[in-house]
Formats: sequence, C-alpha cells, structure tokens
Amino acid sequence: MERPDLSHVEAAVRAYIEALEAELERLGGKKPSSAEASPPPPPVEASEPPTNVNVITLTAAGLGKRTPRHLYNRQRRGGMGVFDLDAPDDDPPAILTVADESQHLLIFTSQARCFRVPVKQLAETPVRARGTLISGKMGLTADEKLAAVLPDEAKGAVVVVSRNGFVRHLRHHVFGEYMKPGINLFDAGRYGALAAACRTPGDSDLFIATRQGKAIRFSEKLVPPQGCAAIRLEAGDEVVAVAAVYPDSGVFLADSEGKGTVRLMEGFNANKSAGGGGKIAMNTSTLVAALTVNSQDDIFIISRLGKIIRFLAEEVPAKTGVVSGVNCITFRADETAAAAVSGY
Repeated sequence: MERPDLSHVEAAVRAYIEALEAELERLGGKKPSSAEASPPPPPVEASEPPTNVNVITLTAAGLGKRTPRHLYNRQRRGGMGVFDLDAPDDDPPAILTVADESQHLLIFTSQARCFRVPVKQLAETPVRARGTLISGKMGLTADEKLAAVLPDEAKGAVVVVSRNGFVRHLRHHVFGEYMKPGINLFDAGRYGALAAACRTPGDSDLFIATRQGKAIRFSEKLVPPQGCAAIRLEAGDEVVAVAAVYPDSGVFLADSEGKGTVRLMEGFNANKSAGGGGKIAMNTSTLVAALTVNSQDDIFIISRLGKIIRFLAEEVPAKTGVVSGVNCITFRADETAAAAVSGY
C-alpha cells in the first residue's frame, strides 16, 4: 500500500502520523517481543529546577509566546521533539531565542528597524500553546516581517547583517531604554532585508554564514561605523546567520533537514579584512542557523510545524573540517525553522 498525499491534512494530524511511522520504523515493522516491549530509556534530564529563563518562540508576523525553560525536557539528539507554538500554516514558527523574564527583547524587522519589548509582555504559556500577537503596536508595513530577536544587555555591541551581505556594528547603548521605537539601522532598500543579528563582547571575530553553507570570519573591529560589505555572495546565495566567535570557539550549524555539526574555529581561519568570498563551513545547500556554543550548553531546534527539541551540545560531534552533519531532530514533510542556544 502506497503512502497517500498528506499535504492537505491538518499539520497536527500529519505530525502525529509521522511520529507513528517513525516508531514503526524503529521497531522494524513488526510487533515487539516481550523483551523488546520494555519502556524506552528516560530523557537525559527529566527536568531542571524552576527558572525565570524563558524559551521564546515567534512567527514572522509576530505571533509569539514564552515558556519557562524547565518545562522542556532534554531528549537525545535526533529525537522527535514535542509540539511547541501552535501557529497558522501560513505563518509558521520562524524565530527562537532564550531570555530571562526580567530582560527586554530587541526585535529586528526585515526592514532593518528595531523595537524594544519587555519579555513579560509576551504571554507565558505551557509548552504547547498559541501565544499572542506582539507586533500590533509596532506599526509594521504591509511587507515587513520580524527577522531576528536578541535579549538586551547593557554591555558589548550588536551586529546586524542583511541578506545581501551588508554588516553593521553598533554599541549596546544605541538599544537602551531611551531608544526610539522602530529605529532604522540601515537602508534595507539599498542593502537588502535584515537577515540576522547577534551580540558581541566587543573584541571577538564575526562568523557570517550563508544559505549554501559558506561562511567568512573576520574581526568585528574591521567593521566601520557606517557598515560595510561582509561577504561576497555567489548567485542565488544569501546570508542567514551571524555569530561572535574566538579562535577556540565552536559554532553549531544547522540545516533545513534537521542535521547539524559543531564547526571548530581552530579549523576555520580568519580573514584579514571583510568582504571576501566565503569558504565552505558545512556541506549543505539549506543552512538555517549558526550559533556559538559550549559543550554544556543546551541546543533548541524548532521546525516549521512547531516541533521543538532540546538536547546537549556535547552530543553533536565537533569537527575542524567540512562535514554534512548528524541528525539532530527527526521529522518528515517538515524542516528546521530556527535554533537557539541556552547556557547557564
């Protein structure tokens, strides 16, 4: 019997069917014996002490929620994950970050504008919930979407990068409590829509990655106040991520198929200037995220159907060379939407 087309089926039902299929594959398509019927091993960590740190999920249109991190159990890398934000099919989860409930969020739009919003303004919900619309008071234009989110901190700097490879470096005070809502960071009409943002300590290198798995690394001090070209792109490629790194850092790279790797910077040399051609960082044509990680950090990945997984970064093999990555989350008829890292 051939598998029917499930594209017209409701997302939640389709995901449930896929989970059943995956379990059948694991059992080899046969009824398990009494020995095989023993319960699966428990998660790496059943829970953590209650915390004010929240996992924040947003769609591009601004539907979002926050959920305390301790409500997400760790799984083994490659697991199925659990359902998180209940979003419409035409506005799936697109942004994932982690922040304390006492902080503010810097919300960046595709038009390179920035808004400052208290974390507590987002609805606190269980893991599986719909959330609320937070973009209503931002006055977004018809074609303007949320593009990136960072927790606000009174130190270091913020780096923003456009899809066309334009980079700008701004000190933290620009985004303080007196920031004008909707401040414009660069001309998106000239340099392309904002693609990504990251925080930097002020003395790091920037690792800027593209959809086709290429990247460039150079000192953040090389970026002039008015910004500059960060990377030379090939036809059909675009920037998707930026991260602050040091020579001993590792960068978690994730693609749309649920695969990931930790690329060690000791095997990825820095350029002496910005604007050069990229080098292959991961063998993929659909890179989604690049995040600086330590081995004891937690990695969160969310899919377009709203499935989220939490696992330890140390479960992803660290490599100095180019690889295709290992399975980090298992799904069918789905793809990675965003990723985030949480330390302690």
